Amino acid sequence: MPDFNIVLPSKPRIVKEEGFAGSYEIDGLYPGYGHTLGNSLRRIILSSLPGAAITGIKIAGVEHEFSTLGGLQEDIVTMILNLKRVRMSLAGDEPQTLTLNVKGIKKVTASDIKAPGQVSILNPEQHVATLTEKNTELSMEIRVEKGLGYMPKEILQKDRVEIGQITLDAIFSPIRRVNYEVENMRVGNRTDFNRLKLFIETDGSLLPNEALERAIQIMIAQLKAIVGFEEPAVEAPEGEAGVAEKEAPRREIDTELLKTRIETMGLSQRTANALTGANIRTLGGLARKKEEDILDIDGLGSKGMQEIRKVLAGYGIILK
Repeated sequence: MPDFNIVLPSKPRIVKEEGFAGSYEIDGLYPGYGHTLGNSLRRIILSSLPGAAITGIKIAGVEHEFSTLGGLQEDIVTMILNLKRVRMSLAGDEPQTLTLNVKGIKKVTASDIKAPGQVSILNPEQHVATLTEKNTELSMEIRVEKGLGYMPKEILQKDRVEIGQITLDAIFSPIRRVNYEVENMRVGNRTDFNRLKLFIETDGSLLPNEALERAIQIMIAQLKAIVGFEEPAVEAPEGEAGVAEKEAPRREIDTELLKTRIETMGLSQRTANALTGANIRTLGGLARKKEEDILDIDGLGSKGMQEIRKVLAGYGIILK
């Protein structure tokens, strides 16, 4: 009797890792699945892995990016472009403020930036500016935030900003390059199975194999969230709504899973504290809430809501 099950591929295999670049292979993919998985993983790796970026700066004596500063060799726009090349990793989820204070004739690099403990500068040798006069002073505050993908300054600049605050476009992605190739390979008597080759290079805030692993987990969580179909709403005659609600089939969720504690679900400390403060202590308690109820909780905003949706999707749960 023929077997119509699609053969499962191998787990990713490390071909080469050097610094923050790595090559990986997945063998035994059913014909056509090399491009199906390769293109999907590449798009997720590029767009969906969180990273840190500079989103705003405030320079003493400078009101906007088209101003000038005496004794500074570069113009402000060029210096901003140099700053955007500084790569950082952010341990927490809260925005952080860094400072830069230098004076005198000097080549300023990222190593001159003073960062709090939650921020690590990954390329301290990055050139920022050149001071050409003895009395020139460059003093600025730098705001660093965590996010996904690319964010234009029009979105980041939601509220009125104070005079002198310059909002920047931000590229949060920790990925420098990612590409894939597909080649045929033999499995049994067939020679049209696929081998998927992936090359990933990061900025150093995470390893390339971690980027691939997270992308696979994100894909699995997204697919789990859409398994099955929503049951159509049952319209009941007036006065029988309660009966119809009882008769409507409900999705079975593992009762043990619903007992999962909030603090063990991988939420940020701020989000977990806000939920606990609202007396939501388990996955089941959170799953029973509606989105508008959660948004009303003190300490939670749109970012917290987005984080909660993402974590719940990993459990196959969608809020009402």
